[in-house]
Amino acid sequence: MDKQFKINAFRTGLAKFVTFEEKEWEILIQYLSFSTLKKKEHFVVEGKVCDYIAFIIQGAVRHYHVKDGQEITGYFCFENELVSAYKSFVKRVPSTNFIQALEETRLVLIAYADLQKMLNHPVLGLKMERFGRLVAEYYICCFEDRLNAFVRKAPKSVILHLKKLQKIFFSVFPNTISPIF
Repeated sequence: MDKQFKINAFRTGLAKFVTFEEKEWEILIQYLSFSTLKKKEHFVVEGKVCDYIAFIIQGAVRHYHVKDGQEITGYFCFENELVSAYKSFVKRVPSTNFIQALEETRLVLIAYADLQKMLNHPVLGLKMERFGRLVAEYYICCFEDRLNAFVRKAPKSVILHLKKLQKIFFSVFPNTISPIF
């Protein structure tokens, strides 16, 4: 999978939140990096600060925590979704959970330090602010959906339900698909 394919997939995924004009996009891509996680490799480990927000180009991850020696899966992220231990990423505090690849997973990464540079950039700043707000809204909705899914759904149907909720989120928030300007 070549770099240009990854960048194009990321741009399409990012358009769910905000779109960038060509000049803005050329600046933004300078701040991106790429990573591939092997199956069972961790993106985030408990007790460490999460340094990235990532977009999944290919693959899937699970969020889990360990309680009394047992791994308890709390959420999944799939292709064309963002993944991060978001509180750890934003607040710069140690993560309270793990994020692990379920299969080989290709990611486009935005480092915390680079996000701060983009937020302060005279060309990117406003759109990155909007992106941050919409990502926060996305995570809040995901959290609420997760709680409802695990309380109300049979365990076997949770994954299918969460994938359906992802599609519903973008139909409920149609402005997230439109450009800001």
